[in-house]
Amino acid sequence: MTTADPRLSPGELRELFLFEDLDEEQLAWVAGAGDVIDCAAGTDVSVEGEPAECFFVLLEGTMTMVRLVGGSEVEMVRTSHRGVYSGAVQFYFGDRLEQQYPATVRAITDCRFLALPAGPFAEVFRQWYPMAVHLLEGLFVGQRNAAELVGQRERLLALGKLTAGLTHELNNPAAAAARATDALRQRFTGMRHKLALLSEARIDGDVLRALTGLQEEFVARIGAARELSTLERSDLEDRTGEWLEEHDVAQPWDLAGVFVAAGLGPEDLDRVRTAVASSFLEPALRWLAYTVETETLLVEIADSTRRISSLVDAAKQYSQMDRTPHQPTDLHAGLDATLVMLGGKIGAGVTVVKEYDRSLPQVPAYAGELNQVWTNLIVNALDAMAGAGTLTLRTRRDGDAALVEVADTGPGIPDEVRSRVFEPFFTTKPVGQGTGLGLDVSWRVVVKRHGGDLRVTSTPGDTRFQVRLPLAEPAT
Repeated sequence: MTTADPRLSPGELRELFLFEDLDEEQLAWVAGAGDVIDCAAGTDVSVEGEPAECFFVLLEGTMTMVRLVGGSEVEMVRTSHRGVYSGAVQFYFGDRLEQQYPATVRAITDCRFLALPAGPFAEVFRQWYPMAVHLLEGLFVGQRNAAELVGQRERLLALGKLTAGLTHELNNPAAAAARATDALRQRFTGMRHKLALLSEARIDGDVLRALTGLQEEFVARIGAARELSTLERSDLEDRTGEWLEEHDVAQPWDLAGVFVAAGLGPEDLDRVRTAVASSFLEPALRWLAYTVETETLLVEIADSTRRISSLVDAAKQYSQMDRTPHQPTDLHAGLDATLVMLGGKIGAGVTVVKEYDRSLPQVPAYAGELNQVWTNLIVNALDAMAGAGTLTLRTRRDGDAALVEVADTGPGIPDEVRSRVFEPFFTTKPVGQGTGLGLDVSWRVVVKRHGGDLRVTSTPGDTRFQVRLPLAEPAT
């Protein structure tokens, strides 16, 4: 990049649309402050992320503007239109805003630019157009503040929904554990009563040992009992109830349900009848029934508490409590935790399919922020399906990146909408039902924070949001 000679004259400046309405004094300042520079084809005029020091105006040649997305350059615009500008486009803020070049500008052919220093240009611009500067600053700051406020509100609403869903999920196992505990207390009382009846009958020691042996065997079979179909269960309950009725046991159908739930049938009850005298059969059966039911209730309590622990673990994984912000992250753990947190929102008509590539390595990421991305994409998919359809989560390796797909079978996104879905405040939902920031936040987290890529493909019945995340830390 070299400085050309001579400088532009005020008359030449007036031919550029940016400066055509300046007065002679203003044109003279621009002519004196601006350098005309030549850039050979392939030269970078400005580099994305570097301090924005100059405001550039294209005079000759063809230039391109590119941005880094997922480690690859994406061309935003290519033009040869004389007078287009780039570089420090928010120069009017001066030192009140840390300014960086938003994109890389590169000469495609040999180019000539007018380069104005951002600092001095900001000073005179504020003098020339004070009202315009106030309007521009107000527009920029107002949009930024509005985005922050609405974003905070959206996060609070999302937190409220997740809390309600988690409370609902926790309530089910907690209520089941409470019911089982109350029933267990009654069963222990019944066991003590039946044991007293057995002891009063002065049962022979060998008989008692046989009964306790059967008790241990029956209890051990509860956890390993095969799950019966509805028809098999009904048939076994009928046969067991008939056996109990034939042996003059009171309320035979109540006991039949207890024994069948533990995987026991008439053949097992025959062994009890063989072990005790007929006069002791009913107390022995009821004592064994209390034992079996007690163990079943203990299994239910254990399952409920494990479910509660799993929900708490999922909540910790989702919120990334006790974890460093940036770390090697298991994408599958985050996706699963998000599904648990959204369990209350996933209706009975929605089928969840997981197509995970378990060989996918961990990715360097801000795990908590990625969980917010998964939340936004999954909620968006659920809203699109309106309670009926298939939600598919896919992971696989895509070159040097991990690919995560959130797919739904909703009606699809129209072409005129698809190009705008990542714009701030853009939403197709009715007023009050969406802020239009969920996908914008997701885009910024994936692209800006992680150097990845977020895009969408959509046809009726198959909409896919695709997240690509680098498998390695990007080069500094």
